[in-house]
Amino acid sequence: MQDLLNTPIWGGKSLTDLLTLEFLASIVGSVLGAITILLVGFVIAGWVGRRITKLGEKYRHLDDTLFKFLGNIIRYVIIGFSFLFILNTFGIQTTSIVAVIGAAGLAIGLALQGTLSNVAAGVMIIFFRPIKIDDFIEVNGKMGTVKDITLNFTELASVVNVQIIIPNSQVWGNTITNYSAYPTRRAEWEFGVGYGANLADAEQIIRDTIMADPRSHVDPEPFIQVNTLNASSVDFLVRVWCDRTEYFAYQADMKRKVKEALDAGGIDIPFPTRTILQAAN
Repeated sequence: MQDLLNTPIWGGKSLTDLLTLEFLASIVGSVLGAITILLVGFVIAGWVGRRITKLGEKYRHLDDTLFKFLGNIIRYVIIGFSFLFILNTFGIQTTSIVAVIGAAGLAIGLALQGTLSNVAAGVMIIFFRPIKIDDFIEVNGKMGTVKDITLNFTELASVVNVQIIIPNSQVWGNTITNYSAYPTRRAEWEFGVGYGANLADAEQIIRDTIMADPRSHVDPEPFIQVNTLNASSVDFLVRVWCDRTEYFAYQADMKRKVKEALDAGGIDIPFPTRTILQAAN
């Protein structure tokens, strides 16, 4: 029994040595130190993460999504270093642990290639910022307003307010049409008038009606010209610039206003007709 108590079992120390008050006090001190390091690490990580996130909220010209991402990354890095410090407190060599984590990470990466491709694409989207929150975009055949960009997916709200979730690899790997990238957009219409109509009068009516709307921009100069001679109509091609935020309502309103103005001006707006001739018996 005495031999068992004096046999080294941990760190070159026997059971008798481990049961001494000095050793127990050192263990308690290490535990308290570890708890202190952990608490301090979480506090510092949370404070730094919040400070970085608030930078994006404080300055309007900075992208909130980018700073939220950076804040989370730095927070997890600080927490990770805190755990390494705790292991060192107990005398555990962290070099081998890092090697094991690296090997495990490689195995997990091979098993989760699809997921990691979404994460990699999410990092590219966040850093290069081809899109951002509240942009109206079209990607991979889907159209909507960007509501959230995470490391795995991008969330859109369709024009009828339906949630659309697109994996980031399908966003970054496809053509992105961003309708919110520029402050102005060019609205375009085609208005047809009859062949008997006075083209100069029709053009003036169209121009006066559209340019009377305060949403119409005079610079760049509007384009209003005869574009096509169809079977039953002469078609005017009209292109006018407006603010991006007013585009959809503006384009719809002008269709009705021009139709009513042409009617009031006595300009015929033709529609396709078909004449059926009956052969004589």
